[in-house]
Amino acid sequence: MHIFFPSSKHPYWVPTKMIIPTPLFIAQQNLITTLQRSLSPPSALSFLSPFSTSPPKPTFSHTFQQCSKRPDPNAGRAAHARMLASGFVPTAFVTNCLIHMYITHSDLDSARRVFDRMPQRDTVSYNAMISGHANNGRIDIARSLFLQMPVRDAISWNSIISGHLHNGDPDESLYLFSKMASSGSSPDRATFAIVLKSCSLLEEYEAGVQVHGMVVKTRIVSDVVTGSALVDMYAKCRKLGDSVSFFRDMPERNWVSWGALIGGCVQNERFVDGLELFLEMQREGVGVSQSLYASVFRACAGLSCLRLGSQFHGHALKNNYSRDVVVGTAILDMYAKGNNLDGAMRVFQWLPKRTLQTWNAIVVGFVRNGQGEGAMELFQAMNRSDVGVDEISLSGVLSACAEANGYLQGLQLHCLAIKTGIILNICVNNAVLDMYGKCGALAEACNVFEEMRQRDAVSWNAIITALEQNEQYEETLMHFNQMLRCGMKADDFTYGSVLKACAGLCSLDFGIKVHSKIIKSELGLDSFIGSALVDMYCKCGMMEEAQKLHDRIQKRTLVSWNAIISGFSFLKQSEEAQSFFSRMLGMGLKPDNFTYATVLDTCANLAMAGLGKQIHAQIIKLKLQKDVFISSTLVDMYAKCGNMQDSFLMFEKMVEKDFVSWNVLICGYAQHGLGMEALRVFERMQFEKVRPNHATFVGVLRACAHVGLVDEGIFYFNSMVHNYQLEPQLEHYSCMVDIVGRSKGVYEALNLINGMPYEADAVTWRTLLSVCKIHRNVDVAEVAAARILQLDPEDSSAYILLSNIYADAGRWGEVSQLRRIMRQSGLKKEPGCSWIEVMSEMHAFLVGDKAHPKFTEIYNRLDELYGEMKLAGYVPDVEFFRDDEEEENQEQQEEFVAGNR
Repeated sequence: MHIFFPSSKHPYWVPTKMIIPTPLFIAQQNLITTLQRSLSPPSALSFLSPFSTSPPKPTFSHTFQQCSKRPDPNAGRAAHARMLASGFVPTAFVTNCLIHMYITHSDLDSARRVFDRMPQRDTVSYNAMISGHANNGRIDIARSLFLQMPVRDAISWNSIISGHLHNGDPDESLYLFSKMASSGSSPDRATFAIVLKSCSLLEEYEAGVQVHGMVVKTRIVSDVVTGSALVDMYAKCRKLGDSVSFFRDMPERNWVSWGALIGGCVQNERFVDGLELFLEMQREGVGVSQSLYASVFRACAGLSCLRLGSQFHGHALKNNYSRDVVVGTAILDMYAKGNNLDGAMRVFQWLPKRTLQTWNAIVVGFVRNGQGEGAMELFQAMNRSDVGVDEISLSGVLSACAEANGYLQGLQLHCLAIKTGIILNICVNNAVLDMYGKCGALAEACNVFEEMRQRDAVSWNAIITALEQNEQYEETLMHFNQMLRCGMKADDFTYGSVLKACAGLCSLDFGIKVHSKIIKSELGLDSFIGSALVDMYCKCGMMEEAQKLHDRIQKRTLVSWNAIISGFSFLKQSEEAQSFFSRMLGMGLKPDNFTYATVLDTCANLAMAGLGKQIHAQIIKLKLQKDVFISSTLVDMYAKCGNMQDSFLMFEKMVEKDFVSWNVLICGYAQHGLGMEALRVFERMQFEKVRPNHATFVGVLRACAHVGLVDEGIFYFNSMVHNYQLEPQLEHYSCMVDIVGRSKGVYEALNLINGMPYEADAVTWRTLLSVCKIHRNVDVAEVAAARILQLDPEDSSAYILLSNIYADAGRWGEVSQLRRIMRQSGLKKEPGCSWIEVMSEMHAFLVGDKAHPKFTEIYNRLDELYGEMKLAGYVPDVEFFRDDEEEENQEQQEEFVAGNR
């Protein structure tokens, strides 16, 4: 029996020497151990009173077990020290209690030292060490210990199988399970639960069915734990029908079983079924749990059903689950996905504890609702709270930076991702790539892409989209070819970006090749890709093909209608655009902001103020006038319809004005010859700190040309370069040629063209030719006309302008020669066209046209006007006109004479 001595330094009695125990003492110790698992320590020790007359003395095993329950590991270390100092030689049971204590406090090094010094290790020792190392991420050491075991039991196998699953290696868990079966060890219900969880994570349906067969064979299929694991496995393997069938056949069901099936319904997006099961469960009085509420709120989020979600929120409040961090996070996520950020923030602020998942939910919720700046502010607060970050946090806030154009913030987050090692996650890498692309940092985006160790379809889509959005269309097509050569399969996002690049390049040939690949991929009827194809063919001028594609799209969405309408508008076929707009309305589709802006642009092109006002009224009815894009288009529409008063009034009523709004009004005044008004608007624009761009100065310089403000024009031209660092483009030089030519003469204008950093285009030379007509300068006119015809031999306007200049100078021989060249080349002056809208019907008029249904009445009225002009004393100046038929006859006679010589 033991001999005990009291210690003066410690409150515990400790043994100093180990004597061979008697059978009575062994029985007492076994009884104490059994009672310790079910009773409190005083109750266990009080049981000794019939056997001993001395006070109860705590054993080291009991002390170590009690220290395992304390959060502070120092008490356990002190007890270990006292045991060593006392010279007590512990049994395997006491040593196992000590190992367990160190493992509980995650002190694996101390546990390993104790384990290594054990003279004789039993299965419990190995199992404790395997479980401890596996649960703390040291799976290699756990595996090594497992292989060293002389004898393994079911707990040994369960520990190592569970360890691999816990450390994210379910494949190895299944492999070890197969080894366990071949080793002769019999799996228990814990083994099956672990293995079925591995099958769930891997979605290994066939393996799961085999495990189910083993469960049936071992006759534990009626066990509720194993049954719940089977329900979960079938649901996670996308076999919800099998999951429901097995669930219905279970003899016993608990909240875990219900939770597995409801969670499976949610994962398989059978949200209504999941909610119905929850209601059935409540009717049966099973109760609720944390995981059940989480699944229910995910179902409400999937249905975007805030009303039902709010009712379940009340249910959770009633059952005291609303402040639970897991349930609260699910509620928060439900409100965020239902576009109720106020509700999400209230839940977030109400939670007493916020985990990393809680912060992720609110940050991603803000990003999903287009609140990028708010998401970045929340991430800063999250960073200060020391909960850490993961791939979800960084991916979400990087998307916020991409949306808010927060390049500097994105750069810092990129550094944080590198510092924490999360950059190795492919999702984070893709988010960094996307952020740089959307912030216009194309070089950085390309560097990230090139440095990626692993690339998936999202990576390729991100770089292709970045190149396309930054107008690097040729690079976009090159990367698309590389993606296909790497064996990657293009999806609808890939084709969308590639088709936009084809449209930007007007590359019909490449677009047709991409179209053929889309047909082979069986994506040709997809509404998204179909709309992109329509847009590509429109931009390439193939409107007939675009119409055919539009008509073949099975489900024509608003996007596809917008594509065909904007395509006609882009090609200035405004009547067709309005026709398709009417067809769209007839099909019951509601236009969006882009549709209204496009149709307003067609009204501006046709000067259809009546239809424009009707659309304006509809915009007011739908409360869309606050949209700066639509408001700017309205300003432009009224200006192009000649109604500058309403254009200015619309401008003044705009809640928000951007540089486009200012540019439209300035250009409107300039086009109508109201140069001073245009300059006043420009001065006001500068006063309100709105930075002008190239288009602004085109309008300003045109205004100066109309009014003849030479000095002001030169001042604004220089201001563009020196004050705003804007490099003048050909349009600006063309305006300056007009300004300088009108005031200082054609030679000054010619010197300006010769001093340009660019090669002058046809528009610039045509501007000089017009100036030559004002000054009747034939020599420079001939130079300008020759340069125009070099650039565009089919330009009939150059012949007409030069012919008029020759006529002004009385050089009729050159006039006849030019007209002869035009006839021989098949060039004709484009006839003038005018139109007017009467009673919502457009009437067009061309020179010599007889297609109008009332052309007889029109010509009769013209004859009346001619007569009235003669009576008023008007005498037409026919000096500049010669009978073309007479010239043609004379030319034929000259050719006949020359041929008979």
